[in-house]
Amino acid sequence: MDLDLQNIKQSVEQELGVAKDHGALEAIKIKYLGRQNGLLTQVLRNLKNLSEEEKKKVGPMANEIKNWLTLSLDGAIRKMGNKRSGDQYFFDPTIPGEKQYIGHLHPHTQIARKVADIFLSMGFNVVEGEEVVNDYYNFESLNIPVDHPARDMWDTFYLGDEKGKKLLDEKGKDLLLRTHTTAMQIKTMEHQKPPIKTCVIGKCFRHEATDVSHGYILYQIDGFMVDENISIANLVFILKEFLNTLFGQQVNIRLRPSYFPFTEPSYEVDFSCLSCGGRGCQVCKNSGWVELLGCGMIHPKVLEYAGYPKGKYTGLAFGFGFDRLVMLKYKIEDIRHFHNQNLKFIRQF
Repeated sequence: MDLDLQNIKQSVEQELGVAKDHGALEAIKIKYLGRQNGLLTQVLRNLKNLSEEEKKKVGPMANEIKNWLTLSLDGAIRKMGNKRSGDQYFFDPTIPGEKQYIGHLHPHTQIARKVADIFLSMGFNVVEGEEVVNDYYNFESLNIPVDHPARDMWDTFYLGDEKGKKLLDEKGKDLLLRTHTTAMQIKTMEHQKPPIKTCVIGKCFRHEATDVSHGYILYQIDGFMVDENISIANLVFILKEFLNTLFGQQVNIRLRPSYFPFTEPSYEVDFSCLSCGGRGCQVCKNSGWVELLGCGMIHPKVLEYAGYPKGKYTGLAFGFGFDRLVMLKYKIEDIRHFHNQNLKFIRQF
């Protein structure tokens, strides 16, 4: 019996070595593992006629060869693939299927596309802008000179070489990673005459400690509009239209006086909490309102930097924290989920 098993294994090895198609592999499977007349099947059936000592010796060996043959055939089939044999197409339904993982859009991408669609529908030009800018576009042209205390609000990453020396552009201005998408305002106005309606959606960088609501990489939406006779009424309409469309319901907003160097007057905008309907909860800290964005009328000094005639044009501007917007939309409690590369998190959206 031992000899028969060894001969079967040698024969299988030889036949597998010369098998050229799925038909040959199927023939080997039937020859040795066929239910009725398979050579190895017959050996296994005859085990009952052996003595106990022979069963203990031959049984494990027969099962080992059966397992080896099964694995060898499966490996040969996978290696050969679904190749045609003559006019027949071989398909083995016994081989387990492989799960296909389909790509999934990050919640950032989903909301960014929706935000872009909303502003495009209102006639805005949507851009990303440059992430590396100089000090002039990020600060000076936005009414934030070198010695202005408001610069402390932005913990800036300046670019330097391997020796720690600051990198400068061709005009001698410091190069930096933009701290806000507002850096695109003057760059756009320099190359375009009013009327202007532009929305910038992109990445910004600040030297901040990472926690549940802050990160050194953040995303912002910055919109601005310049034309004759632009007023706060235009600003309120745009914000309400945007929020109503994004959240799919009527959203109440309120404006609170604030300060930004590049707008005058300036406002902070709150909107009624969608989690509790304005009744008060943990999300809105029991106030019924959630702080969302800063906005205002573009400061006359900024329009002067753009080279526009004094007093001819007015403009509005607003800036969202995009991460916060996504967190409110999907009720995400920790901003760090956006960057931890957890597929289980991404597949929820």
